[in-house]
Amino acid sequence: MDRRIWWFTAVVVVTCWWKGVMGAAQAPAIWIMGDSLVDNGNNNFLRSMAKANYYPYGIDYYRGPSGRFCNARTFSDILGDWLGIPAPPPFLDPTTAGNRILGGVNYASAAGGILDESGSHYGDRYTLSQQVVNFETTLGQLRSMMSPGNLTQLLSNSIVVMVFGSNDYINNYLMPNIYASRRTYTPEAFANILLNRYALQIHALYSLGLRKFFIPGIGPLGCIPNQLATGQAPAGRCVDSVNQMLGPFNEGLKKLIDRFNDGSHPGAIFVYGNTYGVFGDILNNPARYGFTVRDTACCGVGRNQGQITCLPLQTPCFNRDQYVFWDAFHPTQAANAVLAQRAYSGSSTDCYPINVQQLAQFRL
Repeated sequence: MDRRIWWFTAVVVVTCWWKGVMGAAQAPAIWIMGDSLVDNGNNNFLRSMAKANYYPYGIDYYRGPSGRFCNARTFSDILGDWLGIPAPPPFLDPTTAGNRILGGVNYASAAGGILDESGSHYGDRYTLSQQVVNFETTLGQLRSMMSPGNLTQLLSNSIVVMVFGSNDYINNYLMPNIYASRRTYTPEAFANILLNRYALQIHALYSLGLRKFFIPGIGPLGCIPNQLATGQAPAGRCVDSVNQMLGPFNEGLKKLIDRFNDGSHPGAIFVYGNTYGVFGDILNNPARYGFTVRDTACCGVGRNQGQITCLPLQTPCFNRDQYVFWDAFHPTQAANAVLAQRAYSGSSTDCYPINVQQLAQFRL
């Protein structure tokens, strides 16, 4: 894409963001579950070392540091814009009650994984199973506020976004000195354990009344600055051995989506997001999206700015929209914008069997 055209497009999109959400709401609520890729402040309230409530996190966000692991807005924030739904409040915020929960709640927690033990060396965090329990707490509040029929309609037409799996590798399987999983399981066996646990919790959410699920796979973790900083990859390449580990999980998750859509969960639609493919496209064709730096974090320390992640009061790069990665682990707002747009309106190679826009259009 011509650089001037790209820049004009970026300005238009960013202008729309700051004017507010894009258009009328396409769903009554959005429920966010996941890890630091979509945490918008829950870990601020936990005894955890995984926090982003300090500058320069949020340097480009109108509220400053909010707990988002980004220079500004996360993937789920921007996806919500496309759906016309404001970012839902974090579950642990004391003000998340009453009418504030009607548009959804964010349960995501940095360092949280599909497995309860993943990320435990960071301290407190909400894992997948606890996030489902937390949703049940919200559901109890909603039952006291709405008639059964209205609640059923709210839940069945809401969008559920579930972003899990990265911590089960970065903060479990790839840490053999702390966790036994890599010494115990092959990548295929480990992926099966993750998928079986994931399936149980997705089914639990279905049983509670949710019907529209967007479940992205894991991106190419071998390409993040944290993994490049290990020195295991040739110059200009990703750590292929790490990326190959993810294949069984991503392929298995897509098959799980097929299984859930085969009639075993009547009235529900499950969508797989090809994060690996979309992020790979960004890394393989950075100039197409306006990026000039794809292998170094905007804020961090050491090789690839990824040996130590972004420190308090550290001065980040100034040209943040040209960086794919904000810190050792997380994308910039600019990269999140590409991921969100492709999730919302992408082709069948980006989302399967339909995209999020089409998911929202179904009325159940």
